[in-house]
Amino acid sequence: MGQQLSFYSAEARRPGVDDLAGLLCGPGRVLGFARGRAARLTAVLADPWRGPALVAALAERGVQAESGAPEPVGDPEPPAAGQEPGAQPPVQVRTPFRTDLAPLAAHWLLAGAKVVPSGFTPHGGVLRLWALTSGRWVEPGYLLGLDPDAPDTHEPLRAAHASAGLPAALLTPKSGGPALRVTGRRRLERLSELVGRAPTGVGDRTWPAA
Repeated sequence: MGQQLSFYSAEARRPGVDDLAGLLCGPGRVLGFARGRAARLTAVLADPWRGPALVAALAERGVQAESGAPEPVGDPEPPAAGQEPGAQPPVQVRTPFRTDLAPLAAHWLLAGAKVVPSGFTPHGGVLRLWALTSGRWVEPGYLLGLDPDAPDTHEPLRAAHASAGLPAALLTPKSGGPALRVTGRRRLERLSELVGRAPTGVGDRTWPAA
């Protein structure tokens, strides 16, 4: 069992572009271009510190990205529920259009809608970027945020998470989601081993740990 966990952990695997599926497990979006020959990724992040941390993680995988204010779409949205007055606004990480991101678009898009690829199982690198994108502690467990605008991905991602040996509860928006909540010492230990040590600048209370 220990060897299998190490094999799938983020620190045992060489960082790769396929890890960027972790953004798509969360609120990230992929957009194809040039008839599927290129694509770009974007992700709106609730906490400003996630921007530079995620940009650095993408750079480790050979993908340049920038962090800044979210691109405006329609009228400004009201503050998120539970957001404190004066809280810092969200940031957006975006990549340029790249040919090496085209496979992500091919696997995660169907008729323009985000879908979970058939047979998808998140390995450590994917979970690491998922945690960077939308992971947080909410007692009694660790939450991995889902895409509120892609509800059809929630149950498939719960099943994919379980296939990685991490059964999790699916939380609805009314119960603090949408998110997957991992609880229990053994499951949190497995998640912690899979995602690896916290990146520089990421607080312990934000990163998965048993």
